[in-house]
Amino acid sequence: MQTLEIRDLAVALAATPETPIVKGLNLTVRSGEVHAIMGPNGTGKSTLSKAVAGHPDYTVTNGDILLDGKSILKMEPDERARAGLFLAFQYPSEIPGVSIANFLRAALQSRLGENENINAANYYKTLYEKMDLLQIARSFTSRSVNEGFSGGEKKRCEILQMSMLKPAFAFMDETDSGLDIDALKIVAHGVNTLRGPELGIVLITHYQRLLNYIVPDYVHVMFDGRIVKSGDKTLALELETRGYDWLKPAPQPPAAS
Repeated sequence: MQTLEIRDLAVALAATPETPIVKGLNLTVRSGEVHAIMGPNGTGKSTLSKAVAGHPDYTVTNGDILLDGKSILKMEPDERARAGLFLAFQYPSEIPGVSIANFLRAALQSRLGENENINAANYYKTLYEKMDLLQIARSFTSRSVNEGFSGGEKKRCEILQMSMLKPAFAFMDETDSGLDIDALKIVAHGVNTLRGPELGIVLITHYQRLLNYIVPDYVHVMFDGRIVKSGDKTLALELETRGYDWLKPAPQPPAAS
């Protein structure tokens, strides 16, 4: 079993490190677990996922992120990816001129030793199996990554990457954003097929509807850069009924002069 531990984490934009967005957050995710992080806009959910992945626009100003007990803060994003971390973006980038097949092959090749090479026949066999599962036409292998894709196609491409790379921990930043119900079901089915004892998943979402299809083991609510409440899947159902305001922390009184 592997463990990803976030300890007392504070994160800010690199350009304004004096203004934290994530403020003393603690979270532990183990292999085989699915955690959902919910909360209104501006609470730091996406910032958390990008900080874990090592996005250069964000800086960790306090705390630590530990993968199996070892800090990853000094690791570059590609080193974190090779160590087993994966981030599915809310807004996946387009990469003109780089086909999906070549992109995934290069990513897998980067994990091999200097004198090792991917077996092409096995690679395409696996790729086509994963594409069929996600209802992605095989002709997409020759298309540039995300270029001209619909929102649903981009998200399915993210899940395809995750299924091929087989990370230890995957952060999925609002994967349901912009998806119609049919695309949501296809993406959820793809994620559910990847669930298992070797993968820990963190789902970041605003809405309960994603969790109808990917049922979490744990649900956490973020406000103002912190997790303010945790529970099981019933907490998400309660949020659907009551909204978020009942969990909003009370304002702190001004300090006495």
